[in-house]
Amino acid sequence: MRIEDALRLAAESDLDLVEVAPTARPPVCRLMDYGKFKYEAAQKARESRRNQTNTVIKEMKLRPKIDGHDYATKKGHVVRFLKAGDKVKITIMFRGREQHRPELGYRLLERLAEDVADLGVVEARPRQDGRNMTMVIAPLKKKSEAQAEVKAEKAKATAEKTAEREANEAADKAHREAANANQTATPKKPRRRSENLDPDMEA
Repeated sequence: MRIEDALRLAAESDLDLVEVAPTARPPVCRLMDYGKFKYEAAQKARESRRNQTNTVIKEMKLRPKIDGHDYATKKGHVVRFLKAGDKVKITIMFRGREQHRPELGYRLLERLAEDVADLGVVEARPRQDGRNMTMVIAPLKKKSEAQAEVKAEKAKATAEKTAEREANEAADKAHREAANANQTATPKKPRRRSENLDPDMEA
């Protein structure tokens, strides 16, 4: 079709003539509402960016001779990171003579990997780099899935709290109504005339 005919057809249809494949021979054009096309493309790009999940690597540092309480605390942080769908880099820091006993760090990393095996898998095996030994644990679930689960858990907790609060309010209201009903149903005792009053005095 000649360019003049295409332009005339676009004007008659109240549409735009847009070149969609300029490198083709001959070039390919399409009749469309270009403003609407740009708006829909922007919407799709925004939705695509919203669905993208950036890979985040958290880091947790430990000492080879860490005590039980500190280990439990550090492991709790690793569990939280993995549940959120983030990778975790574990770093064992050696000091002084500890550098000559890398097996201490290796055993500690293996222990941690076993403790969180239900949430993550070792992506990079323990590797010594100077005074440090590192290992990377990747989550079993994708970040988007982890975020969806966290949102679901929050929504469930909120619903449970709301239900509990409404139940407590209903119980308080029923208790108040029962107390008011008992108060209304109890007849007042008539006042007895005091025998010490002067009989000539009338109430």
